[in-house]
Amino acid sequence: MYRIIGFVKKETVFCISALVAIISAIFVPVSMKYFSYINYGVIGLLFSLMASVAGFSSLGVFEYIASFLTSKTKSLNSLVFILWSICFFLSPVITNDVALITFVPLAILALRAVDEEKLIPCTVVLQTVAANLGGMLTPMGNPQNLLVYEKYELSVSEFIKITFPYFALSFILLLFTQLILVRNKKIMVMGKKNTTGNKKLLLMYSFLTILSVLSVLKFVDYRITALTVLVLMLIFDRKTLLKTDFFLLLTFIMFFIFVGNIAEIPQIREFIQTFARGREKELGILLSQFISNVPCCTMLSGFTDNYASLLTGCNIGGLGSLIASLASLISFKIYSESCENKGRYVAVFTGVNIAFLIILYLFSCFGIQSEFLLTKAFF
Repeated sequence: MYRIIGFVKKETVFCISALVAIISAIFVPVSMKYFSYINYGVIGLLFSLMASVAGFSSLGVFEYIASFLTSKTKSLNSLVFILWSICFFLSPVITNDVALITFVPLAILALRAVDEEKLIPCTVVLQTVAANLGGMLTPMGNPQNLLVYEKYELSVSEFIKITFPYFALSFILLLFTQLILVRNKKIMVMGKKNTTGNKKLLLMYSFLTILSVLSVLKFVDYRITALTVLVLMLIFDRKTLLKTDFFLLLTFIMFFIFVGNIAEIPQIREFIQTFARGREKELGILLSQFISNVPCCTMLSGFTDNYASLLTGCNIGGLGSLIASLASLISFKIYSESCENKGRYVAVFTGVNIAFLIILYLFSCFGIQSEFLLTKAFF
């Protein structure tokens, strides 16, 4: 019983997705048609990216990059800036989840090393917001991005034209928030961490990551990439392969089945399509607060063609509550395991997230000209 309860707590979103898929199967009997519901491109690309990045993480590559940068800093402000900005700029490449799993523990250690433990809640919150909003830039940055990118067959330039204005504004807001939360002072320089030095695995994961990115860009078939990743990791690094978040892949599959079954019921399909039309952004923000943005995006994508509003709503919707983004739960879990003041963390998290959510939503409603100018400047 305790194992079951522990599993449900750890994989809550997967359990919910499995439950709704099973309930939907009552109304639409199980058949071979279920296989047609699944977007295999999303599953294959997500697996390839997660496994490749997990390989780099296991070799200590990201920790080395972060420790190299922090070893060069001599002030508290610059240290905090590095700790959240590395999440912001790397999450579009390594995903928001991996950015937080890698750099939140480093932030906790770094701030304790310079005797600034009281700044840990603020810094981890900044890292969390940075990873969520930085990851929105690219198709591989957040799981829901990959879903939208694949389902609506977007080009990378089309995708980034939608997300870049929010990415740019988010960086400015993060800088401003740091100025409010962090006072500056000199600190002692920290040492630099080394990597494992396994050059063969480093070369393999470099190759697999490049192959995965080429698949996202549609230069290589996702099936070739996924099979290559699976075979090479089975041969050379099974341990890291087992650390891949397969429950996230299963969560996507369960929600694909749920949405597919709902779409088979005409009355429900027509109601959702009618209700969602023109409200994709607002629904994405609202539903994300209760079921998180990845399941929300998976569900709504089955009933709308307005991918721009859906993408914006589900990415902005990752702000707000602790469960609005799975990445936010990851950083809170890491913080809770090594720090005591959970109340302060939740208070800072809620305040910062709600402020960002309001500003970015208003920007999406009234900042059309600003979005155009920002996008034109770079594309």
